[in-house]
Amino acid sequence: MSLAGKKIVLGVTGSIAAYKAAYLVRSLIKEGAEVQVLITAIGKQFITPVTLSALSGKPVLSKFFKDESGMWNSHVDLGLWGDAMLIAPASANTIAKMANGICDNYLLTAYLSCRCPVFVAPAMDFDMFLHPATQKNLETLKSYGNIIIEPASGELASGLQGKGRMEEPDKITSLLSHFFTKQQDLNKKKILITAGPTFEKIDPVRFIGNYSSGKMGYAIAEECAIRGAQVTLISGPVSIKTTHPDIKIISVESANEMYECALKYFPDNDIAILSAAVADYKPALMASHKIKRETDNLELLLESTVDIAANLGKLKRNNQLLVGFALETDKEIENADRKLNKKNLDFIVMNSLRNEGAGFQVDTNQITILNKTGEKKEFSLKSKKEVAKDIIDYLVNKYL
Repeated sequence: MSLAGKKIVLGVTGSIAAYKAAYLVRSLIKEGAEVQVLITAIGKQFITPVTLSALSGKPVLSKFFKDESGMWNSHVDLGLWGDAMLIAPASANTIAKMANGICDNYLLTAYLSCRCPVFVAPAMDFDMFLHPATQKNLETLKSYGNIIIEPASGELASGLQGKGRMEEPDKITSLLSHFFTKQQDLNKKKILITAGPTFEKIDPVRFIGNYSSGKMGYAIAEECAIRGAQVTLISGPVSIKTTHPDIKIISVESANEMYECALKYFPDNDIAILSAAVADYKPALMASHKIKRETDNLELLLESTVDIAANLGKLKRNNQLLVGFALETDKEIENADRKLNKKNLDFIVMNSLRNEGAGFQVDTNQITILNKTGEKKEFSLKSKKEVAKDIIDYLVNKYL
């Protein structure tokens, strides 16, 4: 069974398509999943909790408190319990609340507490679905990393024809099954990832650095871990964190420290993804004390830092993959292609600061992937979590 042992939190909202939730519960359980149903107050007017409880074998949750004794249904525990949350059907009202962080019922509070992947299956009349507000809300949910299960086209409850019908339960189950199968495509793989900036000290209080937040590298690390890999993440100074148990974080500050760690761990890894924004230059001498402002000008002599990608490229074995990044401001493809070949990379992920929404300290990115065969694959602007999925999908499909 393709979903054997998976714990699915199923949220049912107020839509005529709520009747499909009964078939969806049966389909998920048939594939081996354990299903906990949540339902909104309006959802109960379309399908009874008794029906869903009988099919799932669990009490259906809709309230914060179990009874007048004060015992409560912990949305936090539920958010940790699930391997996936599926909201089907998802009404326009619920989608709007999810997009804006409103949690005025138990289902929405559980959604905000979920650490697992969230799938959303919209169901509404096609005018509501196509309304700019709904489309904007769906794009917002996508930017959070939620997976939207596109509704089908056909006859709607209103009698009109158009897009808005909740996808059929068997197809939704198949999508979840494929998702969890895909999650294990890096099983037993060891992956080394570098992320964030490096700081090159000028004196005890100043440094040369860049604006990298580390968000892209951390998103890649989490995507690899979710898909079964054992990840070693060498991170420069960042303010973000990851709690995934299969990610080992090694914190460094300078380019040389990052190089030493990369050199140490690279031989034992199958894949290295070098997404860190490593400083190209560092002060030739670091002052042992704070430099005082004594003149109008200060000259710093800079020297090159060690080239981590080039050195690992020389050490790369035939059974290893080496992936690099290139952030460019002009002649993007030409510069990225030169770096790809010069440093013996298998493929390179290029992004340009000329693309609005791409680059440092933002939650989105727009990339182009180039490989040694001359292939160039362009992607649209997406959240960095979605970009991480695109990069790893490309890696798996092309090289594994």
